[in-house]
Amino acid sequence: MLQQAARRDAGLKLVALAREATRAADAILRDATATVRARVRVDRHTVERLFDREQRATHGLAWLATYVEGIRQVTAFAERACDAGTLSEAKELMVAIGIGEFLSQIIGGIPMSQGEIVRPADMGLSSAAVAAHLAGPIEGLLAGNDERRARLVTLLHDLNDLTVGGPDDDALISMREEVRKFAESEVMPRAHGWHLANESIPLGVIAQMADLGAFGLSIPENYGGMGLGKEAMCVVTEELSRGYIGVGSLGTRSEIAAELIAAAGTEEQKRSWLPKIASGAVLPTAVFTEPDTGSDMASVKTRATRHDGFYLVYGNKTWITHAARADLMVLLVRTNPAERGYRGLSLLLAEKPRGTDAQPFPVAGMSGTEIEVLGYRGMKEYEIAFDGFRVPSANLLGGVESRGFKQLMQTFEAARIQTAARAVGVAQAALETAHRYARERKQFGRPIVDFPRVADKIAMMAAEILLARELTYFAARQKDSGKRCDLEAGMAKLLAARVAWSAADNAVQIHGGNGFALEFPVSRLLCDARILSIFEGAAEIQANVIARRVLDDVL
Repeated sequence: MLQQAARRDAGLKLVALAREATRAADAILRDATATVRARVRVDRHTVERLFDREQRATHGLAWLATYVEGIRQVTAFAERACDAGTLSEAKELMVAIGIGEFLSQIIGGIPMSQGEIVRPADMGLSSAAVAAHLAGPIEGLLAGNDERRARLVTLLHDLNDLTVGGPDDDALISMREEVRKFAESEVMPRAHGWHLANESIPLGVIAQMADLGAFGLSIPENYGGMGLGKEAMCVVTEELSRGYIGVGSLGTRSEIAAELIAAAGTEEQKRSWLPKIASGAVLPTAVFTEPDTGSDMASVKTRATRHDGFYLVYGNKTWITHAARADLMVLLVRTNPAERGYRGLSLLLAEKPRGTDAQPFPVAGMSGTEIEVLGYRGMKEYEIAFDGFRVPSANLLGGVESRGFKQLMQTFEAARIQTAARAVGVAQAALETAHRYARERKQFGRPIVDFPRVADKIAMMAAEILLARELTYFAARQKDSGKRCDLEAGMAKLLAARVAWSAADNAVQIHGGNGFALEFPVSRLLCDARILSIFEGAAEIQANVIARRVLDDVL
């Protein structure tokens, strides 16, 4: 009883300190928002020329806002666990280490990338003023930090499951366990072989995923899906990506296609496609990106002209994932070339036969070649050329032209939340791989985990993953509640992608020379993690979006 009371008291003290840290960080964010607004606005309107010129300040503001939200959400996690009596010593240490590190970086510099550190002065703030705001919580959180990290790593040795945080719902916890069993038995033992051989994920594994319901999670029940929300999507995506990012990413294509059809399709299109996507009978892919456009969707050039009940498609697309084996392409085209920018864009539900490695696109009017990549190999990437490819006019999404960009915007929140969940899964795999290796590998007569610089890396991985996970699931709950969450989704994706890369990089470092050897799976984790800050909106684009929202909000 005395031990329980002491644990309870320690938890209450941590929660009080975390709340104080959140208030202080919020105050800094308000100050930074005001100073950055003054740099980019004239007569209360943002001037694009100034916004671009001050990109270091605006993107720094985005990262600061992301840190503040991460601190807020891990504080909420600590509050819930304390109230439920589940705030273990390990959880308490992760929260304290994570918040303390984020506060320290707010003062000393937030890494936007490995070579770009944004400091208070970049946003027009005085370092002394920032430090004064954080003096109380910093003192409480950093005192004895070396001992905290060492103690956390010791506690991790006794945990059967290093996954901390995420959903509290019993049904979602059971779902996590079921998906984890599948990933550990069917994916993990084979994933590295698929990667090394650049093999597509076997159709048998995809069929097993369909049996689990992985492709119909958020499709309404009346169309053959499970009718669940984005929090369930995060659980499944994270666990599958922990096994192999390629497997975790298979659901992204189904999620995007299904959300587009459910939200914007005609009733006939919903009845035709959604049950097939949910069952895994139809594998979709998103065909949006072009060689010269990247994130600039307004510059899409691929055109579709209507003729005798068909659209004839001409143009080029690139970085199309799982294109050869897909049965359905959600294809972004310009149906009205007279309209520029986002106007004139439409989405087509373009059917195609499944291809093979030898003959990826066995259909008239369409050809393509594989893009060889470092990682993220299980589905393969392609560049595609369309030359008179035929799509029935009835397959225009929603039946009305020039609504494509607006329709596509509806998927961005869910796609970025799912990408954040993928990143958390990859980071979790890196943590577990590094922790296992550090305990087994001996140098100078003892396990390398006994050395502080190795243990520190593992402790920080655990703390940062908790922050990223809590921010990701918060964004998912916002989406499930029907609230606008492009800000939260962007923050989750921005942070989780960096955390995944950092975790994978540190895991390789812990492996030493073995981490650089292709035979060790940690080398694959590094390659897979690198793509996460690029696709579904590069980190720089993400920071741009977050900054605009923060500057537009009244804080």
